[in-house]
Amino acid sequence: MAAYDQRAAKGGASMRLATILHNGEEQAAVMTENGPVLMKDVSELSGGKWETDLFSIIQQGQLDEIRHWYKENSEQLQGKEVSAEEYTFKPLYRHPSKIWGIGLNYVDHAADLSEKAPSTEPASFMKPDTTIIGPRDTINIPRQSSRTTAEAELGVIIGKECKDVSEGEAPAYIAGFTTIIDMTAEDILEKNPRYLTRSKSFDTFFSFGPFLVTPDEVGEVNDLKVATIINGEVHRENVVSNMTFTPWNLVSFHSQVMTLKPGDIISTGTPGAVPIKEGDIVECHIEGFEPLVNSVKDVKK
Repeated sequence: MAAYDQRAAKGGASMRLATILHNGEEQAAVMTENGPVLMKDVSELSGGKWETDLFSIIQQGQLDEIRHWYKENSEQLQGKEVSAEEYTFKPLYRHPSKIWGIGLNYVDHAADLSEKAPSTEPASFMKPDTTIIGPRDTINIPRQSSRTTAEAELGVIIGKECKDVSEGEAPAYIAGFTTIIDMTAEDILEKNPRYLTRSKSFDTFFSFGPFLVTPDEVGEVNDLKVATIINGEVHRENVVSNMTFTPWNLVSFHSQVMTLKPGDIISTGTPGAVPIKEGDIVECHIEGFEPLVNSVKDVKK
């Protein structure tokens, strides 16, 4: 596994978090320009006060404190990096309380499917945590589907419990952003729109990671470009500002439906879905983020 290329980050001591598999254990790590440093080592340097798995860090509201410490003390991590041969990236975490997906949030994507884009309220759906996979894991096309699509998306990760928040208040409740590849058994969905949940819920149908990027690293979220890439070629790309419902609108809207918990994920919609087949390599590229890459296997083969 190559070291993180920090040229994508926005200057200074830029902090991004990941979950890596190291010595048989999935654990949180801070990504430095020379590779990951285990969160347990970071915590020890700071006095042993932080959690060592990413989901617990988010739940306990420790991200801001860790980020501030890192910006002042990043040089203390030199020499503590895990070598490239000793780790692989995994999903950021495996058991959020909720995964919200947003359908047809770019007008261009709705046109691809010959559907009218929702204009008054988001077309949202939920996914189970059993869909979760991570970077370099395999997407399985299920036996029940002959047309499965993959969709690159920007993910919003909730950092604080929120209920009935406004769009203006929403940024204060965000832990960060990540790259997502969402899958749909499109042929099942086309049979009947009421089959949406089933078409979205097969195992391996939600990849996310490798990095949690904190809001201060992103700048203006509406300027981010999201691209669905298949076998090295850009299939479709668009800018977040072209969403019908912005990330802050989505947080506000869904907080009025139910309480959003730390670690909940909102996958904000795709600029374009691409049918996938055995042997394909699917990628989510977002400007300034490390790409998310997954291979494809058709279990019918």
